[in-house]
Amino acid sequence: MPERNAAGGAGARRRRSSSILQVYHEPPETLEQISDQASLPNLNANWTNAKGAWTIHFVLIVCAKIIFDAIPGVSQETSWTLVNMSYMFGSYIMFHHVRGVPFDFNSGAFDNLNMWEQIDNGAQYTPTKKFLLGVPIALFLVSTHYTHYDLTYFTINLLAVLGVVIPKLPFSHRMRFGLFSGPPEE
Repeated sequence: MPERNAAGGAGARRRRSSSILQVYHEPPETLEQISDQASLPNLNANWTNAKGAWTIHFVLIVCAKIIFDAIPGVSQETSWTLVNMSYMFGSYIMFHHVRGVPFDFNSGAFDNLNMWEQIDNGAQYTPTKKFLLGVPIALFLVSTHYTHYDLTYFTINLLAVLGVVIPKLPFSHRMRFGLFSGPPEE
């Protein structure tokens, strides 16, 4: 016999509790969104193919390493782990967390896509996407080497790199995760 809700009357059922983790896929673009996306170049993602866009990643990593080395009492192992975590956190926020375009020139055509999905119009395995996938992996390998394969540092660095690499893989394309929430309302 179904449970009855006293406030809902004789035929009302209790609302089912939602899960802690919600996983859903973004629906495909409408014809209007596709035509808006094709009308103008996407200034939000096209810079990743420009000269110097790849170099800035190495510059940021070196600057972060210098800053963390300048802090008194920070060991080389901790410094490399902090560089790794800082780069991974910034990369995740920039490429996977923030959705849409900060410019209002395309009628919201990219509002439901994060930057990773906007790069190269969503094509997989382009040179830019291969580079952006390879940098976190290379930084993980370097930081693991310079932390002398310590289990604690390895675990921290591994979790950081997995948090950035998994959203870049093709099976994660247009997949969204939400904690304590459902899919966005239409």
